[in-house]
Amino acid sequence: MTETTTVTGGIPAQPGPREGAYQLPAGSEETRVDAGERTGEPSGAAAGPDGPDEQGRQGGHGEHGGSSGVIPGAGPVTRPGERATLRLRDGADANHGGHGEHGEWGGHDDRPGGHDAGEEPARYAPEWLQLREPADADARAADLLDPLRDRFAALPDREGGLVVHDLGCGTGSMGRWLAPRLDGAQHWVLHDRDPYLLHFAAVASPRSAADGSRVSVETRRGDVARLTPDALAGASLVTASALLDVLTREEIDALADACAGAGCPALLTLSVAGRVELAPADPLDAELTEAFNAHQRRTGLLGPEAVTVACEAFAERGMTVRLRPSPWRLGPEHAALTAQWLRGWVGAAVEQRPELRERAERYLGERLAACEAGELEAVVQHTDLLALPRPSGGAS
Repeated sequence: MTETTTVTGGIPAQPGPREGAYQLPAGSEETRVDAGERTGEPSGAAAGPDGPDEQGRQGGHGEHGGSSGVIPGAGPVTRPGERATLRLRDGADANHGGHGEHGEWGGHDDRPGGHDAGEEPARYAPEWLQLREPADADARAADLLDPLRDRFAALPDREGGLVVHDLGCGTGSMGRWLAPRLDGAQHWVLHDRDPYLLHFAAVASPRSAADGSRVSVETRRGDVARLTPDALAGASLVTASALLDVLTREEIDALADACAGAGCPALLTLSVAGRVELAPADPLDAELTEAFNAHQRRTGLLGPEAVTVACEAFAERGMTVRLRPSPWRLGPEHAALTAQWLRGWVGAAVEQRPELRERAERYLGERLAACEAGELEAVVQHTDLLALPRPSGGAS
């Protein structure tokens, strides 16, 4: 089913019947939003904690091992022993949870008032995605755009311009970063599991390209695991942020199959590299990093190995792959983000290795105090990947 909708207002406190176009039923839905129709701007983050993925996506704890101080998506919101934000395909529960940007395939209850007992709570709060967006924008490897621009410039003009599919779009930060850096008309297809985040992304999407050309937006609620070449027919580019590390080998193969089959490039940014550097250093840094990385590999997920696997998958399908580092560099000006990331990072490590709890509580308390005092710096390593089809006269 396809609906044409005019977006006229800020972000609601909760999605539900009052936002009829965004109370989407299960399955794949589409909503089309053109730049000229966006008459309202987002009013900011939804009601909730003041305050985008990889390390922060996994389970986390507050200063004393609880989860009350963690924004959903940055820390634990699930049952003990379950990976905090990943439920890609889970039988009858498949409409809740999943990957996020920022692995943003998170699952929110569609009804007002939150979730019923026994249902999963929100996975990715807009506050978390908003909090990490500036650091993500600074981290992405802008030099990977040059080969993309060259490719697009060599293509024949097409009616409607570029078509960009953003997987796990969350609140749409990739579009806000990339659309104004590319020339020409663009049509963005925003994919996510969460109708609330899709609403946010549509309302807050950019209006114009680098040269002032028009940008339009369409939203699709769906699952990256079921992405096919047909779904990408006519695509000029596939994008995602912080997605690869929460996929399995089979899911990365499916993504590579879809991109190669459609003949379109893939720009996949901010995949975790499994390396963290904190200053001042602490003897527990390395042990927590190792435990966190092990946590990311639970249930067949690839975690820090995802980029290597993706390189192989795209190369095996005849695509040329380029990699660039894209680290978060967090200083005193990022104190809120650093604190949330620390809680999630340490919490995941403790969930993986419960024997670390006592030392980790001491560690986290000291790190949060240093963060609040402006005395902590962190470099969280990520990798950006660009896969380009070799010239063969395929789809653009």
